[in-house]
Amino acid sequence: MTVHRRGRLHSGRQDEGLGPNTDIGSRLRALYGSVQEEVVPDRLLELLEKLDSAEAAQRAADTE
Repeated sequence: MTVHRRGRLHSGRQDEGLGPNTDIGSRLRALYGSVQEEVVPDRLLELLEKLDSAEAAQRAADTE
């Protein structure tokens, strides 16, 4: 009979099952991968461009 010692890392620290090679880690990678592939809405891109412009204008005003 083989005894598996789950939850132990080589360094002696306790692994709580949330490491990158666990089932949870695999599922999270799949979820985040699908989110990364989603298209950014045009409205959000427009708002980010406006924010960049406003920040650049503020920096320019601060240096004068």
